[in-house]
Amino acid sequence: MQGERRREVLVSGGAAALAMGGYALALGLRGRWPAGAEEVAVPYHAHLWDLLHGEATGDVLFNWNSGYGVPFLADFFAYLMNPFSWFTAFLPRDRGELAVLLVTLATIGLGTALMARLLGRLHPGPHWLRAFAAVGYGLCAWVLDVGGAAPMWLWGLVSLPLLGLAADWCLRERRWVAGTLCVALAWAGNLYTAALATLAAGLLFAVRLFATSRPLRQRVRATGRAVTMATTGVLLASPVLFVAVQAAQRAQPESPVEPLGPSGLGGHLAQLLPATHGGRGLPDVAIGLFGLLLVCGLPFNRRVRPRERAAWCAALVLVVLGFVWTPTVLVWHGLAIPAGGPYRVAFVFSGLLVLAGWVSLAHRPDRLTLLGGAAVVAVIASVAAGLHSVRTATWVLLAVGGTALLAALWVLDRRHPDRRANTVATWVIGGAVFGNAVWSGYAALGAAPSGSVRPAAVRAGHAAVRAAEDWPRGRSDPGPHAFTTNDPLLLGGQGGGYFSGYLPTVAALLLHDLGAGWTAGGRQTESVTDPVGQALFAVRAHLDDGPPPYGFTPVRAAAPPLVTVLPPGARPDTSSVWSRQESLLGSQVYDAPLPVPAGGPAPTLHGTSGWSVPPGEEGTVFTAACTPGSTAFFHGVWYRGTVSALGAAFRSDGEQPTTAVPIHRLGTVPADGVVRVTLRSDTVSQVPARPIGCLRTGALEAAVARLTAGGATRVEAGGHTLAATLPVGSTGTALLALPATEGWTCAVDGGRASAPTRVLGMIGLPLGPGASRIACSFRPPGLTEGLTVGSATVAALGLVAVFARLSRRPTRTPRRERRAARDAKDATDTTDTTDTTDATDATDAGNA
Repeated sequence: MQGERRREVLVSGGAAALAMGGYALALGLRGRWPAGAEEVAVPYHAHLWDLLHGEATGDVLFNWNSGYGVPFLADFFAYLMNPFSWFTAFLPRDRGELAVLLVTLATIGLGTALMARLLGRLHPGPHWLRAFAAVGYGLCAWVLDVGGAAPMWLWGLVSLPLLGLAADWCLRERRWVAGTLCVALAWAGNLYTAALATLAAGLLFAVRLFATSRPLRQRVRATGRAVTMATTGVLLASPVLFVAVQAAQRAQPESPVEPLGPSGLGGHLAQLLPATHGGRGLPDVAIGLFGLLLVCGLPFNRRVRPRERAAWCAALVLVVLGFVWTPTVLVWHGLAIPAGGPYRVAFVFSGLLVLAGWVSLAHRPDRLTLLGGAAVVAVIASVAAGLHSVRTATWVLLAVGGTALLAALWVLDRRHPDRRANTVATWVIGGAVFGNAVWSGYAALGAAPSGSVRPAAVRAGHAAVRAAEDWPRGRSDPGPHAFTTNDPLLLGGQGGGYFSGYLPTVAALLLHDLGAGWTAGGRQTESVTDPVGQALFAVRAHLDDGPPPYGFTPVRAAAPPLVTVLPPGARPDTSSVWSRQESLLGSQVYDAPLPVPAGGPAPTLHGTSGWSVPPGEEGTVFTAACTPGSTAFFHGVWYRGTVSALGAAFRSDGEQPTTAVPIHRLGTVPADGVVRVTLRSDTVSQVPARPIGCLRTGALEAAVARLTAGGATRVEAGGHTLAATLPVGSTGTALLALPATEGWTCAVDGGRASAPTRVLGMIGLPLGPGASRIACSFRPPGLTEGLTVGSATVAALGLVAVFARLSRRPTRTPRRERRAARDAKDATDTTDTTDTTDATDATDAGNA
């Protein structure tokens, strides 16, 4: 038993080492980090570093850094629950890409090791060939092209074999409690990939249940164990599940995604070949040439029972059909095709291919099996020939690697009497598998752009933000700068930029309505850049470009405190972005005239919904009358084209509803007070009814001074709390400069806490006849319910574990009976020893 365990550790560890080494070698040869990691993974891990070192302004419940204050627990569960992410704490903060790489390598290693273990439980077979087969899963095309840059999705690589092992325990009617914990670990690590892995593990369980003859009673028991194990494991992850579901219901919806279009048989088949790249429109399912030859030969392997062959082939066909039909793709992805691509589920099909290939390999594929598999691969290659995704590297691997693998497998099938020949054949397969993995990784990395986050630049930006820090009196905003969509997480500070699948709709709409830009249909927001918007969010400093090579200069401006007071009876005006800003500011600071068409193709006014501007080379001209010397701004929202005004021009790339452009500064209004704007539209484009606003000189400064005088004299911010001291007897509405997301409760002067009101998307708190202090606290919706259900499940699971332990414990006998039995046994042992000695001596004498 000890030797078997040692051998299992060696095989699983060897598979993990091969997979990690192949991935690292491919990165080293290409000389770049996993492409795409800098957009999401690196900023989130930088924020995790701040949380672990106590340098974050928020905590795991709330994020003060991004979106001007948004919930964070659902994002923490989604992006940072990979257990290996926590090793980020041991690296310098500015080495985010290295941290993500180490997380990726560790996850690939663990997923590969677990798959090697699962293959052994599926069917006994040659140990090192099992390790080589597992490498095809650990470095499947999905990992190389998608998962390597996303540690949160990569946890699915671990979840699938982990759940497969739990299903194996159900079939063997063992370790129900341990299997339940495995399910909980998979679902807590990442809900999205866990749901996909659970579907695939359920299919694997069904194949194994019906591929062999079993009594009906045993099948019912195994199925019952599987269902209860999965249900209990998911309930254990209730805190994650409840918080994520509640956050998803309140999140900004994804941009509309078109249903699957025709991709062609050749395009899908090409994705099975090594070193191909089909882009986001096709699933990345390749598992290497070794696994492909084995799975293609499975239908011809007569040593596998027909029933088992039929079950595996039917399962693979079922999954393939589920990948190419829109209704089933929706089922795989929770009834919504993700905007990032419809094939994030591809890794589960790769895992099933590896498992099916191992079934064939474990039954020693004969000559017919090898020739049949080679013929099917040849057919796939011929159908895919000519496609741009099939490169020279693919043909080299097919020719050289295919020949070597077929020869080695043929030697192993013959069981050559010379053990050295078998050993050489085994290591030829290992070399071919490793070379295929490295070459495929090299090719995949070459198809994507390299990262752009440099440690020196991150250090410079982070230092500049910290130098301007004035929290919680006001915000230091890194602004829409040069690094990533999540610069506030990467650089620190308290900005408006944020990209998250759980970004609350109220936060996205607040920034949109106040003139900030957004992309991805509102799931990616930007900081406000105009002076009034920055004053509304208490931005006292923001970054601007400084001297090269990585210079950043904090630009400071006067701003009211984070908590201000609006006078009683104030009525919000939502007719334009300018009036919305004035309503929250409590002062009129803009001239916002209705523009007049003055030349070019005639636009059409649709009431308060805005203008339709036709395309044209000469452009449509608008004029607006403003106070001379004021500063003119333009807000095109969804406008797409060129804007020229006051001697300057800029490009606007709006596209409804995915991309909204922010407020843009035009310049100083001339002495005649006429602002002339020329719009050259790409197509018929929309602009608001009042796209031009002129900020009167000195008006903002006076409004800020008034808000500062009547606002909070002291602001205290905790990880997910905010308290403010107001001038004694303050009346009206206390306005907190953060989005009014659900989960906040506030109290006035120590009274009963209740949900605040909303003022144009910000948190408003009526002060009654007079108040001097407010205190607010945030608790994520769903957390209480999740903890309650999770705690009850833990208690029930503990009772099951104790009962199972006691039921296996032998019944204890009284001490007197044990002593009598021990004395009788001693007497018997003495007699037996004497008789055995005499018999041995007689036998020895006879032999002599």
